[in-house]
Amino acid sequence: MDVIALVGPSGTGKSHRALQVAREHGADAIIDDGILIKDGHIVAGESAKTEKSKIMAVRRAIFVLPGHAEDVREAIKEMQPHRILVIGTSENMVQKIAKTLDLPPIQLIVRIEDIASRSEIAVAQFHRLKEGKHIIPVPTIELKPHFSGFLVNPLQSIFKQSSVKRRKLGEKSIVRPVFSYYGKLIIDDKVIQVIVERIVRTREFVKSLKNITVKHIFKDDEDRGLTISCEVVLSYGSHIPTLIRQMQGHIRDAVEFTTGMIVHAVDISVQALYVEQRRRVW
Repeated sequence: MDVIALVGPSGTGKSHRALQVAREHGADAIIDDGILIKDGHIVAGESAKTEKSKIMAVRRAIFVLPGHAEDVREAIKEMQPHRILVIGTSENMVQKIAKTLDLPPIQLIVRIEDIASRSEIAVAQFHRLKEGKHIIPVPTIELKPHFSGFLVNPLQSIFKQSSVKRRKLGEKSIVRPVFSYYGKLIIDDKVIQVIVERIVRTREFVKSLKNITVKHIFKDDEDRGLTISCEVVLSYGSHIPTLIRQMQGHIRDAVEFTTGMIVHAVDISVQALYVEQRRRVW
């Protein structure tokens, strides 16, 4: 089984072009926004667009909600696709999805800028930001049992429809998720700092914590994720690399699960070791 990916910022037309990319590269399955699609059918998973909040939608899309990844992994094992197309907003995101679903390493990454013009991307962003319209690359009739938002209308592909299978492959749907009506969701960096402090201070081997810093990675005015750094003083007597790796993993998982943001790195600087003074017995 091969894995390829299509990446680009939110609202730039990735789902609209997913079927085209899948066809050109021989992918017979697509993972998009939390669902596994094959031959125009939702085989497993739940669409992120069914969620009622943006933060839950992001969690759904990266498969961190309980039981979600397990269902999709089982479906992939059962259907044994030849090639899977994974869609995400960044290379880091598709790599995380592939790892979570136990997929092979991604062999090819297609970027939306390579297959769509600036004007086409601008039109897609207008429909997303101004009208709240999202595209799911499956027929409308397939969405009705799954979708809790508003089905706008089906969207026919430019592909020639010479067979039943091709017709299924070439049909998309336009939807308005419930969360698109709620406006912007902004999570202050202080929230992330509190999460980090909560995780770190519960560790008995951490004697002090300071200078928690959150930095965002931007590209074309879009937040592509963040990096976190902090300084700690540890108790003497434990294996430092093991402790740090554990804390890094717990911080990353907690922040991603709670906020839905992608964490690119967690840098922990050990400033000193605390050695407990033993009392002398006379």
